[in-house]
Amino acid sequence: MIRCLFFISLLIHATLAAKAPNAGQKAPAESPAKKWLTLNGQEPLVIARGGFSGLFPESSAYASDMAKSQSLPGYAFFCNLQLTKDSVGICLSNILLDNTTTISMFYPKGQKTYNVNGKDIRGWFALDFTADQLLNNVSLTQNIFSRPSHFDGTLPIATVEDALGIKPDKFWLNVPYDTFYSQHKISMASFVEKAIRFASVNYISSPEIGFLKTISAKVNKGRTKLIFQFLDPEETEPTTKQNYSALVKNLGMIKSVAAGILVPKEYIWPVNKNNYLEAATTLVTEAHKQGLEVHASGFANDIVLPYNYSFDPTAEYLQFVDQPNFSVDGVLTDFPPTASETIACFAQNNNGTKPKKGLPLIITRNGASGTYPGSTDLAYKQAVDDGADIIDCSVQLSSDGVAFCLDTIDLNSGTNALSQFMTKSETIPELQAEAGVFSFQLSWDEIQSLKPQIQSPYGTKEKVYRNPANKDVGKLVTLSDFLEFSKTKAVTGILINIENAAYLASKAGLDIVKTVTSALSNATFDKQSTQQVLIKSDDTSVLSKFKDVKTYRRVLNIKEKISDAPKASVDEIKKFADAVTVSKDSIVKIGDYFISGKTNVVKEMKAANISVYVHWLKNEFVSLMFDYFSDPIIEIASYALEFQVDGIVTDFPATANKYMRCPCNDMDPKANIPYPILPVEPGALLGLVAPEALSPAQAPSPALQTSNVVDPPLPEVVKKNETSPPPSSSSSDSTNSGSKSTPAPGSSEKSSAFANAANICLSLVAIVVLALLAN
Repeated sequence: MIRCLFFISLLIHATLAAKAPNAGQKAPAESPAKKWLTLNGQEPLVIARGGFSGLFPESSAYASDMAKSQSLPGYAFFCNLQLTKDSVGICLSNILLDNTTTISMFYPKGQKTYNVNGKDIRGWFALDFTADQLLNNVSLTQNIFSRPSHFDGTLPIATVEDALGIKPDKFWLNVPYDTFYSQHKISMASFVEKAIRFASVNYISSPEIGFLKTISAKVNKGRTKLIFQFLDPEETEPTTKQNYSALVKNLGMIKSVAAGILVPKEYIWPVNKNNYLEAATTLVTEAHKQGLEVHASGFANDIVLPYNYSFDPTAEYLQFVDQPNFSVDGVLTDFPPTASETIACFAQNNNGTKPKKGLPLIITRNGASGTYPGSTDLAYKQAVDDGADIIDCSVQLSSDGVAFCLDTIDLNSGTNALSQFMTKSETIPELQAEAGVFSFQLSWDEIQSLKPQIQSPYGTKEKVYRNPANKDVGKLVTLSDFLEFSKTKAVTGILINIENAAYLASKAGLDIVKTVTSALSNATFDKQSTQQVLIKSDDTSVLSKFKDVKTYRRVLNIKEKISDAPKASVDEIKKFADAVTVSKDSIVKIGDYFISGKTNVVKEMKAANISVYVHWLKNEFVSLMFDYFSDPIIEIASYALEFQVDGIVTDFPATANKYMRCPCNDMDPKANIPYPILPVEPGALLGLVAPEALSPAQAPSPALQTSNVVDPPLPEVVKKNETSPPPSSSSSDSTNSGSKSTPAPGSSEKSSAFANAANICLSLVAIVVLALLAN
């Protein structure tokens, strides 16, 4: 009953949202037409492999319906054809059913070994079961572990008839195993011939030349295009017995049997062993000269992309559809919304549009730290080039009082300090639980000898690394150099982060507040109002020191994960700060890597005229909730439009700037945009998951308490010869630090993604209707 009410509420939301253009609507006639370098001059085709298989099990009703509503008009549904014992066609990519279904549970003795195109393969095969056996008992599963398993075992296998019943704009039937089925007296050609009599099949593809020759005389070439599919270069094509690497050199012969080719994307942009792009091949231009369409396959958001793309899947699509001398004719993808937004919103938009008023500030985290080691000259230069509004410097002090930029006081994070100064490594509980080499232990000359290190947040856990070619390039910069750079580049503003002031004053004899104040004054930032100056700290006593400079905006860093900001706490913050930074999971409620709702934190802060900046956004798919489609653009859109923050703190300012300057972030119906990038609707995707498939709900985070806001006054700065030695690793006394307790570690994050709010709601309602009809 509760789920029914949920879907009724979605229907209401969808009705209200219908006033805005949705992703399924065609661009208005007055929209300027783009010129494409495809074979026919039209925009590239979005080809959805098994529907939206990046989220739901391949070719399931959920995947098919969501692909239809979330893709550009004219998209194609891609069905990989398998045949049952009684020649019923089903849509599944893998010839082994145990990789994508629950068949082993129902037929545990159904395993067999077959020779498939020269290789012995053991498992469960469709040709050993009737359609009734499969459709009445077996359910689909997601066979990629980074994707949600919550829909496993609940959705039936889709027949070709089921897939056509969704009425996709175009239908693409791929026939991958004709020779294998023929050896077992089952005719793929007969099935396809019957299918095209009763249904509109726009594309038929196969990696077997023999099959294309067989079917060629039986299709209407004006209605159905034949496409030759290339497999791995070293695999053997069954008809000619040649490797596909040899066949790609004979496009004239391919033209005699097909209107186009479908190739793995590496045929066009090769990738070297270090996971970087090599120079593009001439395949697309050569194929176009032959009159062959070129469609590229292998696109997915939740894989480790070549490092050139900085984990931004839209950057990869652009590499194929927006080159100055070619564009592929179509992209075969598991994530059709991302392909659609790239083609509609980012292609041929290199200069971007002027950012719409009201969108959040782009604030860097240590510069463009997703591309270069953070807090280095190269990271800051890249951040400016990438369009950041605010560049940041987390200030640290050397033993001789030189202020420089680095993310933490521990030099082990961001440099190779441990390898050079292992003897100085120690544990200081007031600063952190782990041992470290701390900045105030080394002179600036010693620090300058260190090599910066790029930080990969998920490297050891998920084996997702950042740009290893740049892992130790660049140099750390002093605060004064950072300020001079900011003035020279005329950036919109700067953010200066100050932490550990109480410890440095009482234990190291260093006055970080005075050092920063003097540096800003020397650079005349206190005497101008052209560039914004944000002073950030987790210590209210530090912020109090800057209250007299009215042009500075003070930002309280709330490190704790909170679920609410009561008025008393907000009123206390208002005494010290103009803005706050909060973590993502203080804004959204999360369960099983789905977004279940949102907190009132932003609303409560804004009611007191306190700006809210969210940290920290990353491109890596492992950082994104399922609702975001493994697409960082959707997450940015959600924080900008649904959660309405005033600024986003990111390692990848280029991705944020891409969204802010694209034409698809304007939700005004009068804007006439062809494909609005809509935010998530919290709880919409989670509503599709059966309650029994979810983990037990966790207790909510605590509300922000007044006692957690106000810090004690900063201690006096002791003279150098009066400083006491830092406590040893056995010490647990932290009463003199003057700082709040160490925050709890951040919540765990996982891969995959999904969202597009109003369209999601329409899709979910349609899915439910299908489910009800099925019952």
